[in-house]
Amino acid sequence: MELIRTIEEFRRVRDEARAAGSLGFVPTMGFLHEGHISLVKMAREQNAVVAASIFVNPAQFGPNEDLAAYPRDLERDMEMLEEAGCDLLFHPSPEEMYPPPKQDVYVVPGDIASRLEGAARPTHFRGVATVVIKLFNIVQPDRSYLGQKDGQQVAVVRRMMRDLNVPGELVVGPTVREPDGLAMSSRNTYLTTEERAAAPVIYRALTDALDLYRAGQTNADTLRASIRTTLESAPLVASIDYVSIADPLTLAEAEGEVVEGAMASTAVQLGKPRLLDNVILTKSESRGA
Repeated sequence: MELIRTIEEFRRVRDEARAAGSLGFVPTMGFLHEGHISLVKMAREQNAVVAASIFVNPAQFGPNEDLAAYPRDLERDMEMLEEAGCDLLFHPSPEEMYPPPKQDVYVVPGDIASRLEGAARPTHFRGVATVVIKLFNIVQPDRSYLGQKDGQQVAVVRRMMRDLNVPGELVVGPTVREPDGLAMSSRNTYLTTEERAAAPVIYRALTDALDLYRAGQTNADTLRASIRTTLESAPLVASIDYVSIADPLTLAEAEGEVVEGAMASTAVQLGKPRLLDNVILTKSESRGA
């Protein structure tokens, strides 16, 4: 695996590598876990060349979010990526991605980014969309890979690609979970032992609603109430930021009857970290990621 730190060098190496065939790309912020690695392995199966990026993007951190505290371990990440079959790792500095003078042009998503996470973090998806389009322009992948764990991010990137005619295919991998159902996340490292033991209540709340849906309950308010009741029963859940049953493409909240494929999602404060999760409401026996 080749480590590349500059845009100019990456483009040169990319052009040489593309002679082998299609290029798959997995963008990350590092401190990798098996969820990221599952995407790299998927890209390895589907492409001749696999590239990943590790870039802790300052543009998606709000004024009260500690960018400096975000966990980092480049050596460990490189070992994991190489073992999974990654060929190229793009690891630029903030100055390489956002050179002076100060960035003045951003991608600003509309309604799809104003809900759920966007309501709590109003500039977050502006930063996400901007860095993703920059990375797509640099890497120029045939296929890009994101995880369903960050369901709103998937929806924002999919909409951006459609609305801005971004070439390439977006491939969404299922959420990878711990044996007790907790979605794998870099934020889980902040949990205490007691908090970690309580955290699976998030997935349990979502799958309770999924089971209700499969049993014939299709009223959106009833499904939201089920999720909230389960979360409120957990004493270590300090606060519930939102409980949502929404259209998976627009993220508009469902009213009345829920359609097949709606996304049930929530964000809760559990100790220090704010944890997110979602499942897709389907009648099939898959757990909806």
